[in-house]
Amino acid sequence: MLGLAVGLLLATSPPAQAFDTTWDASLYAYPEHRSLADSSVLNPGNQIAHLAETTYTSEARLNLRLANDDFRLTLRPILAWQQADGADQGTGYLAQALVRLPLSDQTALLAGREVQNWGPAQFRSPASPFYFDNGRSNPLRELTGVDGARLAWTPDRQWGLSLGWIQDRGRDSDADDPWRDAWLLKMDRRGDDWAAGLVLAQARYQNPFAGFHVQKSLDEAWLIYGEVASSTRSDALVSPANPALPYSIADESGRQATGLLGITRTLENGQSLTLEFLYDGHGFSQDQSAALFSRSAANRAAAGLALSHLPPLLNRHYLHAIWQSNFLDGDDYWRLMVSHNLDDHSTELAGYGEHAVNGHLSLFALGLWNRGGPRSEFASLVEHSLTLGLRLALP
Repeated sequence: MLGLAVGLLLATSPPAQAFDTTWDASLYAYPEHRSLADSSVLNPGNQIAHLAETTYTSEARLNLRLANDDFRLTLRPILAWQQADGADQGTGYLAQALVRLPLSDQTALLAGREVQNWGPAQFRSPASPFYFDNGRSNPLRELTGVDGARLAWTPDRQWGLSLGWIQDRGRDSDADDPWRDAWLLKMDRRGDDWAAGLVLAQARYQNPFAGFHVQKSLDEAWLIYGEVASSTRSDALVSPANPALPYSIADESGRQATGLLGITRTLENGQSLTLEFLYDGHGFSQDQSAALFSRSAANRAAAGLALSHLPPLLNRHYLHAIWQSNFLDGDDYWRLMVSHNLDDHSTELAGYGEHAVNGHLSLFALGLWNRGGPRSEFASLVEHSLTLGLRLALP
C-alpha cells in the first residue's frame, strides 16, 4: 500500500519542485531485569510463558521526512537487537510509513502505516478501537501504526472529519486480525477550551465499534476528560464463575460498555497530578477471575489456555494515578504511576526518570513493583522489574 501511495503522489507532483528532506534519530541501549512470581498460578515455574529474567536491548528509532508543497512522506523505521537467555535476535520494521497528498486547502489523502491514536486518557483508551493500551503508561514503548488509507476534511479550526479504510493492524496483524478490511469514520470538534471526537468503526467479521472522547479545561490549572465506547471483542476467553466448569473461547464476545473519567491538576511549579477511573465491561467479575485462578491451579493445560487468551484487563474497576514533573523544567524529568485493581486489590507501582547529560545524551530508568499475590492480576507473572539505559539523540 505504501509503495502504491508513493507512486501516486510522485506522479502528481511537479518534477521541477524541490524536496525538503529532514531526519533525526534516537539510539537506545538498556538492560532489563525481571523478578518472576515464585508461586505463579498462570505460569508455574515459568514453564508456560517462558519469560526472560534478563534482557539486553539496543534500538535505533529514526524519523525521515521528505516533503514539498504537494505531498509529504514520513517514515519511522526501527532497528532493534535483543539478547534474552543467551539467544540473540535482530529485527527491523516500519513503525510508521505515511504519505500525505493535499487535494485542496481543506482536504487531504493519507495512505500507509499510521498510528491512529486519540483521546486524553493515560491508563487505557476506550475510545480507540486499535490501541486500548495506548502505551502512555510505559514511556519506552513504541506504538506501531495500522495499514490503510483515509480522506481527511478540515474546513476550519473547529471541525475535522475523516473517512478511512483499514487494511489490517500493520506489523501486529495476523491471520485472526479482527480489524482486517475495516472502515473508520472519525469526527472532531474543537472549541476555545474543549475538544471532542466521535469514532465509528466497522470490520467485515465483527460488530460495529462506537467510541467518544471529550476534554475541557476549566481554567489554567484544571483539566477534566472522559472516554466511552461500546464494542465487542474477538477470540474472547469465557470464564464461568463456577470453577468446576471449563473455559471456552467465544469467536466474538457480547457487546459491552467501557468508560474512563479523568482529571488533571497542574501545580504552580509545572508539576501535574492526574487521577483516572476506568470501568471495563469486558473484564471478569470477582467470582469469574477467582474461578479462573482456581481452574488454572488445578490444570496446567487450563493455565496455558487462560494465559494465551487473557483479556486486555482482567477485571472491571481500576484507579490510575500519575504525578509527574514539569516537562520544561531543567534537564530532569520524572513520572510516578500507581494502577490499582479495585476488584482483586492488586497494585502496580511504576516510576520513570531521565536525566539529560547534555544536548544529545540522556540517562533513564524505569522500575515496576507489583503487589497482590499470585492470584491477582498485576502480580500474577512478575513481582518487580528494573530497566536502566541511555538514549543518544542525533543529529
